[in-house]
Amino acid sequence: MGTTKIDRARVADTALRLLDEVGLDGLTLRAIARELDVKAPALYWHFKDKQALLDEMATVMYRRMLAEELPDPAPVGWQRQMVAYQTVLRRSLLRHRDGAKVYSGARFTGIDHAPGLEAHLRTMVDAGFDLRQAVRAGTTANAYTMGFVTEEQGVLPMPGERREGYDVDERAARMEGYPLVAAAGAEIFGNYDERFEDGLWIVVAGIEARYGVK
Repeated sequence: MGTTKIDRARVADTALRLLDEVGLDGLTLRAIARELDVKAPALYWHFKDKQALLDEMATVMYRRMLAEELPDPAPVGWQRQMVAYQTVLRRSLLRHRDGAKVYSGARFTGIDHAPGLEAHLRTMVDAGFDLRQAVRAGTTANAYTMGFVTEEQGVLPMPGERREGYDVDERAARMEGYPLVAAAGAEIFGNYDERFEDGLWIVVAGIEARYGVK
């Protein structure tokens, strides 16, 4: 191994690039160290364990989303703002293999998310939600996006890549005795963009119905 100098940013960037090749299960500190041409213990100066690295990776993903993805200006109305943000979040997660798994449960290492969250909560409160309702509405929409993308990446790990065993025609043939189940396969394992948006508006409609805020 060489004596390459590294910092947190370089480690996280390398980890995200390697993630696209090997997935979360194959992403080890040893593999990252090999990619950086350093010894594995050198990484522990920056990250105490793999979860700490995942936290930084999620933070980098969020920063890139702020820089490259978020719409400007913000859409009018809490409903469209929520849909716009979750749509952008999904695109950001899909940029990396297992992106949703990396992002899920991560603790941001900075406060880059605070301005956007403050603005979102302000929009919700000004629309008539109390803070508790605003938080629950936002976290519910976020959970929908995370869950949807996790399932989506289980079938399509990366754009243009489909996991073995998810051939819709083969599935239909196996389910020929159950015609509705067989026909449903094309919708269950396809049309992800349309299904995501439709489901997101269902979540929004549920929030409206639950809290009576239009």
